[in-house]
Amino acid sequence: MHMTQPIRVLFVCLGNICRSPLAEAVFRHQVRERGLEGRIEIDSAGTSGYHRGSPPDRRSSETARRRGIELTGRSRSVVADDLNRFDYVIAMDAENEGALRDLLRASGGSARVHRLREWDPQPGDGDVPDPYYGGPRGFEDVHDIVERASAAFLDHVVREHGLHA
Repeated sequence: MHMTQPIRVLFVCLGNICRSPLAEAVFRHQVRERGLEGRIEIDSAGTSGYHRGSPPDRRSSETARRRGIELTGRSRSVVADDLNRFDYVIAMDAENEGALRDLLRASGGSARVHRLREWDPQPGDGDVPDPYYGGPRGFEDVHDIVERASAAFLDHVVREHGLHA
C-alpha cells in the first residue's frame, strides 16, 4: 500500500490556551470518528508567547471534557517553519490571521492561511471570539462554533484531497 504524506493542519489563536487547543482536540476527535487518523496531522500554536509552556485553560478543558473531548499539550508559539511544514494554518480571528499572513510573507512559507469560520455555516463576524476574559457561557459558545466550523472544514479537506477511511 502506498502511503502518502499526511495533510497537516495547525490551529492558531493568540495564547494557545483556549481556542486553538480546543480546535485541535475537536478536529482530532472528528478526524478519528471519520476513520482518518494517520491521514491528517493536527497541532495548535499561538501568535504570542504569553502562555508558552502552559497547559490549556481550565475552563476550556472543563467545557470540552463535558462534551467528551480531552484537551492536551502545552502552549507554544508559531514559528516560521510552521508555515512550510503545515498545509493549512487556521486562525481563530482576523488579528491572528493578519499576524500569520505577515509571518508567511516574511518566511516565504507555502501554507494556506485561513480563518476557521470561513467554513462555519453560521459565520457571524468571521471570528471565533476569545472567551478568556468572559464567563462560562463564552466557553460553551466557542465550543459550539469550533465544533460546527471544524466539521465543515473537515468536509472541505476530505473533498479537496479525496480522502476516505
